Amino acid sequence: MNEDRPANSTGGTRSGRARPPSDRLLTLQANGVVRASASDVGAHRERSRRTRLRRLCLVLAPIAIVLILRDLLDPAAGLPHLHLPSGIGPLVPAIALIALLGLVLVVPLVGAGRSPHILYRPDELTMSFDDVRGSDGLVEEVTKTLNLFLAHRAFAEQMGGSPRKAILFEGPPGTGKTYMAKAMAAEAGVPFLFVSSSAFQSMYYGQTNRKIRAFFRVMRKHARREGGAIGFIEELDAIGASRANGHRHGEGIPGVVNELLIQLQSFDQPSASHRMKGAMVDMVNTWLPEHLRQAKPRFTPANILVIGATNRAGDLDPALLRPGRFDRTLFFGLPGRAGRRDIIDYYLAKKAHEPEFDAPERRETLAAMTAGYSPVMIEHLFDESLVWALRRGAGRFSWNDLQQAKMTEEIGLAQPVEYTEAERRTIATHEAGHATVAWSIGTGRKLEVLTIVKRRDALGLLSHSELEERFTRTKTEIRALIDIAFGGMVAEELFFGEASSGVASDLQAATANACQMIGQLGMGSTLVSSSAIEQPAGGIVTKVLSTDGGRAEVEELLASSKASVRQLLEQNRKVVEALRDALLDHNELIGDEILSVIRGVESSPAPAAP
Repeated sequence: MNEDRPANSTGGTRSGRARPPSDRLLTLQANGVVRASASDVGAHRERSRRTRLRRLCLVLAPIAIVLILRDLLDPAAGLPHLHLPSGIGPLVPAIALIALLGLVLVVPLVGAGRSPHILYRPDELTMSFDDVRGSDGLVEEVTKTLNLFLAHRAFAEQMGGSPRKAILFEGPPGTGKTYMAKAMAAEAGVPFLFVSSSAFQSMYYGQTNRKIRAFFRVMRKHARREGGAIGFIEELDAIGASRANGHRHGEGIPGVVNELLIQLQSFDQPSASHRMKGAMVDMVNTWLPEHLRQAKPRFTPANILVIGATNRAGDLDPALLRPGRFDRTLFFGLPGRAGRRDIIDYYLAKKAHEPEFDAPERRETLAAMTAGYSPVMIEHLFDESLVWALRRGAGRFSWNDLQQAKMTEEIGLAQPVEYTEAERRTIATHEAGHATVAWSIGTGRKLEVLTIVKRRDALGLLSHSELEERFTRTKTEIRALIDIAFGGMVAEELFFGEASSGVASDLQAATANACQMIGQLGMGSTLVSSSAIEQPAGGIVTKVLSTDGGRAEVEELLASSKASVRQLLEQNRKVVEALRDALLDHNELIGDEILSVIRGVESSPAPAAP
């Protein structure tokens, strides 16, 4: 815990002494995370520690008294000797073998029902909310939930509320769900029990449910000892999928989900010691008159917060999402540009990099380049950049290393392929046509990579992005994407008289965008959305092309786009030639290298008229 965080929370309440409500409510109104030592959780932990010490003293005190009296009364007495009965010596090997066989048979059965969790103590968790970057809104909401967890008694006793017991983290992989949960446990100073849903599965009948029960039992144990505990279930949909899609017999989905639903209501279950005390009180009360009967010891529910993580909340059983179970869902989305900039600043402070990355404009460019990246992907990009730097013998990565790492991650490793000279020239012309259209269209695109190096299934490619991060697109912008897709095909026809088979993927992209414009976005002659039509498969493309009118309109749009691209490339023929020649010389152009080639054409003097 950071000691400089707001600490205006409340301590524990001893029996017979009530705290002022105003003092206790400060915890719920704190802007940050309250210190665990000053919260209800910290007070409970201190009481539990003192109780354990008293019990230990009660157990050890009689032993100590006996040993002291023995030394005082009979100083010559030693430790007792163990004597085996006569005749049992030859049977010892057989007894040991039987015991070993028993262990071999029993231990697997006993272990099969144990909780498969991994326990992290608070001092083992080094992260905090300060390390969670790019998700300020989520951190604020999680902080409020955590303060309710820490001040659970104040919330329940003074305000009459029911403390939140379970929340759901939903979002794509790599968006920080597990990291956030660990940071919550570290900030709260409570045990963190991590378990993967697949770890609950067992080959023995009934053991999956038994493992789930064991996991919640261990959480209750740690919560009673430490004042609170946080349990994290990874990939919750693996054991919490909708029962409508599960098996109806045996230990299928319905049985596992039913067990999970029951355990989410088990926080009020008393401990074994409380049940034993209650049984003793009941036994004594049967012999006492009404006015002398004793009250059972008061039981306080375990302070547990269960966090479930999933990529597919829609697959969960609806009963899991009702109030009282996973009643709050927090969505972990991909960070925006400002969030990515924050994440980049955080990781660059830890990674060895060239001084050029310290310039604010360079970091802004990097934030724009990583649109669609999760926090884990950004960190991995920097790690791969360090690998590229290590390969060239450097101790820190440069901008070129980062570009190489980014291309490798997005489009694969370069594959050494020997093109024929004619094929190499065709591919270079094709990619130069794409780049020329992307540069010259009115919407403007950021040209990142232009290459004729084979990567995965692409013989060459142009990587481009928007100048600013956008969440919507206009008709002009989508039409520009269609134009860019036709750039390669038209360039081949202009310079060679015909197009090659390399235009297949371009036509596929152009057709998909055209169908989306006409059948889904109302950018054609009809306002009817084909997405509203129920058809088995094929998506928007199938729906649009299945009608004569839709197909004819798509054909017209594509033909119009191709004609405008032909006119554009004829006007910028020198740009295509310059980019083609640069690719033939260098195989690959990155970022400013593309623009420098284009600027060279623009600055060259026009040929003199004859």
